[in-house]
Order: sequence, then C-alpha cells, then structure tokens
Amino acid sequence: MKKITLFLADDHPVVRVGLRTLLEGEQDFSIIGESASGLQTVNLVKSLKPHVLILDLMMPDMHGTEVTFLVKQHSPSTHVIILSMHSSEIYVLETLKRGASGYVLKDSTGSNLIQAIRDVISGRRYLSPPLSELAIETYEQVTKNVTLEPYEILTVREREVLFMAAQGCSNVEIAGKLSISPRTVEVHRSNLMRKLHLKKQAELVRFAIQKGILPLQE
Repeated sequence: MKKITLFLADDHPVVRVGLRTLLEGEQDFSIIGESASGLQTVNLVKSLKPHVLILDLMMPDMHGTEVTFLVKQHSPSTHVIILSMHSSEIYVLETLKRGASGYVLKDSTGSNLIQAIRDVISGRRYLSPPLSELAIETYEQVTKNVTLEPYEILTVREREVLFMAAQGCSNVEIAGKLSISPRTVEVHRSNLMRKLHLKKQAELVRFAIQKGILPLQE
C-alpha cells in the first residue's frame, strides 16, 4: 500500500497530538514530520517534501499565507491544507491565491479533514462547509488583470531574507541560516529594500508586520 505522507504544522503541541491521533487511524496515512513555527515548516517541508502539509493559518512567526507561498516555491508537489478558525472569504481567497489546495475550519469534524486530504491528493480543491466553490469562482474573477503590488515581485530568496532581516538578524546570521555568503545576503537585502521602496530597518519591520509576515509586537 502506497502511503500518503503528511506534515503537521501548528504551534500548539496538544493540537498536533490530536491531529496525529486522528490521522494515524487511516492505514494509508504516514506522518513524517511536525513543526511549531512558520520558518521551520518551510525548511522541513523543503527537505522532506510530503504529499500534504496541514498548516495552521496563524503561526507565531510567519502567517500561514506566506508559509504556503514559500512551501509551494520549494516543494511544488506538496499540497497545502489550511486549518483555520476564520471563515471570512478574504482569508480563504488569500490562501488560495498563495497556492493552498484546501481550507478546513477548526470546528469541522475529523472526517472533514480526512476527506480534504483525499480530495487534494486526487487533484481536487477542498473547502470546509459552509464555504463553497463559489469562493474559488470569486477568486478567479477578482484576480484577473490585477496589477501586482511590489511585494508580489520579490523572489523567494528575497522573501526569506526579508523575514529574517525583519526579525533583526544580521547579514552574517542570515547567511548562516540560508547557507549563502554574507555578500549575497547584502545583495538580496538591497534589492528587496529597493523594490519595496524602504530605506530603514524600522520601515522594514513595520512593513513585515503590516503584511502579516511577522506577528504584531506586544
């Protein structure tokens, strides 16, 4: 029997235990990894390349929409299913825009999540009731002929540098985490600042918070 490999990303250990218990009850499911932060999720999925990533929308260090985008860049074959308490259409549309294949509300039943996994593996999209395909049709309409904002033209590497720079990491620290040279980091940093029309570190941090890349600071 060919196994469907799954990766669980949620910052609450109790939630991950519950998900693991539920999903391990399916004989053809195999959980190959877990994480509690956005950046860790991106790095591990990049390496493990699971069939499905089950991702909490509100991760503590990086919003689930941004995690979804980076995961799809590094592991295009991985299907992303968002877990969320938010049923607002704007959240659904944004995750679909970033590449998610499914959106499951946290008050759904376990069978809903299992069905979502099977649907996305089969090449279909899954939206948790009371959401519907109407949201997908709306998304496809509103995104036609839309001019990209500056953030959308950043490369994957520039987004990674942006995230770590906004956290206060130095070029040397970023270089170590990404296995590139400090000089290369400096180039990426300069390019992203130019594209976003930013000049100072404070502006970079503010931009990251506004975009949901970093959580609101207490």
